[in-house]
Formats: sequence, structure tokens, C-alpha cells
Amino acid sequence: MSIQIGDKIPNVTISTMTSDGIQEISTDEIFSGKKVVMFALPGAFTPTCSASHLPGYVVRHDEIKAKGVDAVACLSVNDAFVMDAWGKSQNTDGNILMLADGSCNLTQALGMELDLTERNLGVRSKRYALIAEDGVVTHLNVDPSPGELKVSDADTVLGLL
Repeated sequence: MSIQIGDKIPNVTISTMTSDGIQEISTDEIFSGKKVVMFALPGAFTPTCSASHLPGYVVRHDEIKAKGVDAVACLSVNDAFVMDAWGKSQNTDGNILMLADGSCNLTQALGMELDLTERNLGVRSKRYALIAEDGVVTHLNVDPSPGELKVSDADTVLGLL
């Protein structure tokens, strides 16, 4: 069962890269007491994710934050080294919190896993975006397939804020 509007984000530890190296961070630290936009995607450096999904949030970051959002986060089932390198290559400039869910713990806890083992890609995340206030999901948009970017893009999320 996937997470729904009105559900609380489960407390799971994931990681992010800092100037001091990999740092573990809990979802409670990310979401508690804050309004957060988190978008998730199948993988760093993949076609739709690199050409459209993350770049849209980079371009719209300031507009999203101006709507009272405390943090904009990108989640993928990749390790922190890959997420850091991808963020740098996409000019996130520290504006987007690049979250690594390397063991798929948060993705599975949210019920958003996507099994691409038949394509030799392992278990990944569905493409989606959510808005959470104090850890409770207020909006959730899930794209119908991993290659499509129809409802989890930055423009759509900006319209929901």
C-alpha cells in the first residue's frame, strides 16, 4: 500500500552528502515542523530524470520557496556519492536536498518502489512528488510510468502550493 494524502511520512534514516562526507538523516529531521516538497525519481543520470525532472525543480526552486516551502528535496534509490555528483552536474547549488535511499528503505516504507529487475535496473522508486506539512502528506502526484513526467514536475507542484 502506498502512502496517501493525510498519512504521516514514516521515520526512516537515509543519507545525504555534506562537506564533511556522507551524513545520515532521518525523515523526521527533514519533515518535522516544516513544509517540504519532495520529488522522487527512478534514478540519477537517467534520461527523463536528468533532462526534465530535476532541472525543472532547479529552475523553479526560488518560486517554490517563495510559496512558504522550507525545503525542496530530491529522492532516489542511489547512493549519496551518486546523488552528490548528479546534483553538482545539474547545478543544484545546495538548493535541492539530494537524498540517497540506497537501500530503498524509505521508498519501500512509502510503498513507492518500482521493480525494474527485468530490465536489469533493480528496485527503484516510482516517479512522484509530494508536499508535506509537519510530516503529513497534503498532496501526492504519482506519474503513470517511470519514463513519463506529467504530474510530478515542478510546474504542477508549484500550482498546488
